[in-house]
Amino acid sequence: MGMEKVQQAEAMTTKEQEISTKKYLNFIVPSLIGVLLFLVPISVDGTVTIGLGILADGLQAAIADYIPLFMTIVLCLSAVGSLLVKATNLSVVQQNTFLSGLFDITPFWLVLRCIGALFATFTLTEIGPELVWSGLTGGVVLYDLIPVLMVWFLFACLFMPLLLQFGLMDFIGTLVRKVMQPLFQLPGRSSIDAFASWMGSGTVGVLLTTQQYEAGYYTKREASVVATNFSIASIAFSLVIARFLNIDHMFVQFYFTVIVTGVIAAIICPRIPPLSWKKDSYYEPVGKQINEEVPEGVSSFQWGVQKAVEKADQVKSYKSVVKSGVQNVVDIWFSLIPLVMALGTIALVIAEFTPIFNYLSYPIVPLLQLLQIPEAEAAAPAMLVGFADMFLPAVVGSGIESELTRFVIGVMSLSQLIYMSEIGILLIKSKIPVSFVQLFIIFLQRTIITLPVAALMAHLLFF
Repeated sequence: MGMEKVQQAEAMTTKEQEISTKKYLNFIVPSLIGVLLFLVPISVDGTVTIGLGILADGLQAAIADYIPLFMTIVLCLSAVGSLLVKATNLSVVQQNTFLSGLFDITPFWLVLRCIGALFATFTLTEIGPELVWSGLTGGVVLYDLIPVLMVWFLFACLFMPLLLQFGLMDFIGTLVRKVMQPLFQLPGRSSIDAFASWMGSGTVGVLLTTQQYEAGYYTKREASVVATNFSIASIAFSLVIARFLNIDHMFVQFYFTVIVTGVIAAIICPRIPPLSWKKDSYYEPVGKQINEEVPEGVSSFQWGVQKAVEKADQVKSYKSVVKSGVQNVVDIWFSLIPLVMALGTIALVIAEFTPIFNYLSYPIVPLLQLLQIPEAEAAAPAMLVGFADMFLPAVVGSGIESELTRFVIGVMSLSQLIYMSEIGILLIKSKIPVSFVQLFIIFLQRTIITLPVAALMAHLLFF
């Protein structure tokens, strides 16, 4: 009898160990794959990218000729579907939460979807006003921007649960909280957003932040701060900007300056309005879901592992994770990309065919002259046109002779961070409480903060 009890106890202990090992692996394996895909830099043909970037670039190269037509069809289906739901009030849509959220939208967003579909059709067929489908406006959005967004969002949405749902954010957040909190007034998990942006794409960082906010892990203030200060362009895109401005031979100095200016802006901006006025309250439908406080007597590492394992254990079915990822892809394609086509084209039309940014840039000329930036009058519009699209400052500045001026313009185009063709639309469409006016104010703040730093570093260190 006694022997049987001992054997039963040993069997139970072994089973508990197996369960414990399984729980640890459930955290470690998906999180490790997520790190490899999103956060580990890889050099391919001399260009630094990430695993996700290799997948996205490979797919884009394989189907590049078909993407504009495919996405135009998607945009038209998005607009027609929304119009049908508004006109007929289809019960099959109303009874399905996902379809209802996808197609039952407000009149404002409906109008923008229709404009996006119309602009895409004009650009694809080259009919209608040329300023819409020109290679400087609608052509840039449909043939250059949307293909990149389509493939990046496809893989980002499918694989992002590896970062979010299996404990990695909880583990890293607990470890680096002591750095992020005093420096940036943010929880530790925001460091993942920053790395995902720097190594991959700024839009991926915003998408990550949006999902974290809606899941109750960021307050309104924290989500606003992370999205407007940490969604920095990837190293790969930074190299594209440097090459376009013919300063790629100074890429190390260039990107170092981008990092320094970005960190300084990220320290200052959260401490001044409008970001400092944001409430430290969580997204109401879910409430607070985060706790990075470490109990006394427990190391940060041990507590981080415990929280991560608990988080990973909440995933009961991989099928539900995949389903959620697919739904996110469809939501982005049908809801966000029509807005990118509509607002991105409008922003580029204003930048390319009107003198608005030239007029707005007049007050910047004396500041550039004070900072001893050569060709100040030619450079001034480049300091503001980035609000429309991140690539526009490089376009405006590419003809400037002074290498120092091109260097500063390139740094600013990446440091300003808020641009409407991508990041701005993502934020306005999201549930993060930032308005268009606030985004423009933050853009100006980042410009005022980073410009002197970029100019000073250029003069003292590199030229």
